Amino acid sequence: MGDTTTRSARLRAAGLRVTAPRLAVFGVLDDARDAGGHLTAAEVAEAARRRTDGVSTQAVYDCLEALAGAGLVRRIEPAGRPALFEARVGDNHHHLVCRGCGRTVDVDCTHGAAPCLAPDVDHGFVVDEAEVVFWGLCRACVDDPPDARSHPGPVGARPVPARAATGPRNPEAAGSLPADPGRPTPA
Repeated sequence: MGDTTTRSARLRAAGLRVTAPRLAVFGVLDDARDAGGHLTAAEVAEAARRRTDGVSTQAVYDCLEALAGAGLVRRIEPAGRPALFEARVGDNHHHLVCRGCGRTVDVDCTHGAAPCLAPDVDHGFVVDEAEVVFWGLCRACVDDPPDARSHPGPVGARPVPARAATGPRNPEAAGSLPADPGRPTPA
């Protein structure tokens, strides 16, 4: 989305010092934006190290925190998954997350400006944003389901059995669900 000169100007405009680690981290996320990239801190660190030598893991985390705090990148935290970072900021969009493989994609909000949803009771809050995460299975996981238990969805959510992608929506209609090895069996 931008070259080093443009990124430097954007860092300065946001009140941040221009450093090699910040340029590398911001560049990784900015370049990933066109591909709809949502990267973990580890993925950002790996790519940033290819751009500049000697970037420590702590420096990457510090850069991500500074960039997110300045509004240049966005941190999203799908329940039960590592935090993801993206450079698509300044618009009102949401995310689709695959329960099977974790693939995350942007979804434009159909309601326009933030907040696109409002609570029935605001308890005195001034609501300025609604974060929406849609959960399901991507086409690849519908066609070839991975073991859903190795990729948990939101906290407390049951794993999606392989047959759920194509079978009946009512678990009782499909027979008993597979036992969850992490839960005790009822006596």
